[in-house]
Amino acid sequence: MLIEDMKNTFVISALLALCLGGTPLVGFAQESPLTMTLQESPTPGTLLDVHFQDVQHGWVVGAGGTMLQTKDGGATWKKAPRRTNMLLTDVTFADVQHGWILGQNGTVFHTTDGGAKWRPQVSGTNSMLYGAYFLSPQHGWIVGARGVILVTKDGGETWDDQDSGLTSDLFGVHFLDEKQGWVVGALGTILMTNDGGASWNAQATNNLATFFDITFTDNVSGWAVGTQGTIFQTFNAGKEWVARPRACGSPCLKPADLVNIQFLTTLSGRIIGERGTILMTEDAGFTWEEVETVNTETLYGLSLPDGKHGYAVGDHGTILHFTPTPLAPSDS
Repeated sequence: MLIEDMKNTFVISALLALCLGGTPLVGFAQESPLTMTLQESPTPGTLLDVHFQDVQHGWVVGAGGTMLQTKDGGATWKKAPRRTNMLLTDVTFADVQHGWILGQNGTVFHTTDGGAKWRPQVSGTNSMLYGAYFLSPQHGWIVGARGVILVTKDGGETWDDQDSGLTSDLFGVHFLDEKQGWVVGALGTILMTNDGGASWNAQATNNLATFFDITFTDNVSGWAVGTQGTIFQTFNAGKEWVARPRACGSPCLKPADLVNIQFLTTLSGRIIGERGTILMTEDAGFTWEEVETVNTETLYGLSLPDGKHGYAVGDHGTILHFTPTPLAPSDS
């Protein structure tokens, strides 16, 4: 379960998660909009992020320096050579060749050959790093603990500090172009820049939830998700953020923390989080449907390489693959 403490939220609890091994493939009921399988994992450790460069090639990172790779869409996952024992929190690629892995104590690894080789980069900080966003193989941002925002314009050969004006942890970052971007974090933090991060300004949410992730589907429409089921939406580039609460259910349970949000198109999006939560929308977020899960492990990382395949990773070595359920043939 995601811990409530705002400092190093969700990562500390992830460090403690262990289980007894891989999980066999599991089918899912046909009435679900998504068909899910649990892929066999080579580790029982906590997995914090996943990224697919295309439908066949993907990477997963997690506790204890874990790095996993697949070249066949997750049919098989293999451990990559260990480069560190540090907790690894994020993996992202700007294209099929150029990727970054982030983690504890300012850890940054970089590849220019699709992951055949990973080389360390000097981030200039010893803070935990949580999230990254790259516009190109040269230009990207990293966010982390204690208000850290880093920017590179040379593929990470150098990383420069940007002043967030905060000491709270920052977890998610999204940029539309070289000027306009957002970061989110603890205590209801949403910051926005119109100058590439030279200055950052707070956007009001009137909510003290920790936001773990943020995404925009165009230059005005965006979403932020966080603790206790928090979902916020904007239609005007963050000038106003509006809460989109979901029904509590019966019996009413504490809403699950929501950790990651991605959209395939302006209409089709997915959210993952605590207790195996998966939400999906096919109408631009007008409605969110909770998909019945195949297990209750907390999910942290999400990757949607195309409209037919999605992947989520989480506690106890969980690697979940989901695809749209085929429509049943009509009786006519």
